[in-house]
Amino acid sequence: MAILTRTTEHSEPPASDPKPVILETQGLTRRFGKVTAVNDLSISVKQGEVFGLLGPNGAGKSTVIKMLTTLLPVSAGKAILAGYDVTRQATAVRRVLGYVPQALSADGSLTGYENLLIFAKLYEIPYRGRDRRIREILEFMGLYDAAHRLVRTYSGGMIRKLEIAQSILHQPKILFLDEPTVGLDPIARTQVWNLVKQICVEHDTTIFLTTHFLEEADSLCHRVTIMQQGTVVTTGTPSDLKASLGKPNATLDDVFIHYTGNQLTSGVNYRDTARTRRAAQRLG
Repeated sequence: MAILTRTTEHSEPPASDPKPVILETQGLTRRFGKVTAVNDLSISVKQGEVFGLLGPNGAGKSTVIKMLTTLLPVSAGKAILAGYDVTRQATAVRRVLGYVPQALSADGSLTGYENLLIFAKLYEIPYRGRDRRIREILEFMGLYDAAHRLVRTYSGGMIRKLEIAQSILHQPKILFLDEPTVGLDPIARTQVWNLVKQICVEHDTTIFLTTHFLEEADSLCHRVTIMQQGTVVTTGTPSDLKASLGKPNATLDDVFIHYTGNQLTSGVNYRDTARTRRAAQRLG
C-alpha cells in the first residue's frame, strides 16, 4: 500500500460526478418498543464520497450506523449496500464494510500487531499474505515502530489509528466511523482527519461518518445529512448548506443551529480514551 506524502485537501465533487451509488436507504426505520429512534430515513451515498451524518445527542445517528452495519435489525424500509440488501444479505454486507465504533475496540493487553493479527484472521485474509498486509497497514498508519508495544501504552490518537487499521485490513468498499475523533487532542484529531482523506483518495473507499465536531464535517465531508429526533431535516454539501442561510460568513455551526436549534460542544491515554468513549456512547 502506497503512502501519501502530502495532505489531500478536501474538495467537493462536481454535480455531474458519474460515480455510482454505493449505499441507498429507502424509508429506513428503527423502533424500540413505542419509541421510533430512526424514522423514514432515505439517503444515497456515492462511491468514494465522504458522507457525514450530523445531529444532536439522541438524533439517531448511531442507530443508523448500527442498522447499516447489520448490528441492529431494521424495523421498516430497506438499505442496499454495495448491491446487497442489509436485511436479507447481512453476511455479504459484512464482507464489504469496515466499522470503527465509538466504544473502544482495541485490546490493551495485546500489542498493535497482535490486535491486527486477530482481525486478519476474522476477515479470513489468506495466511501467505497476512503478515505483509499487516505490516503495510502499520506503515500506512504510522504505527510500524509501535507494532510490538502493548496497546495500553498507546496515546489516544495511536489507539484510534490502530482501530481504523483493524477496520481496513480487508480493503472494504465502505468504512463507517462513529465519532472517530471523540476524546482526542487537536493534534491527534488532525492526524485522523488526514488519514480519512488518504483512505478515501488512495483506495476510492467510501467513508460514512458521524461527528459532533462541525469543523471536522466541514473539512472532510463532500455532503452531510442533518438529523433531528430520528428524521432528516436537510442534506447537501457544506458550502451549499452554508449558502442557504443567506448570510455572509455562515459556518456549519450556524447551519446546525438553524435546522436543529441545538448548539454542539466540542494527550489522552488508553484508560482516558476508554472512559471518554464510554461516556460519549451513553450520551447518544
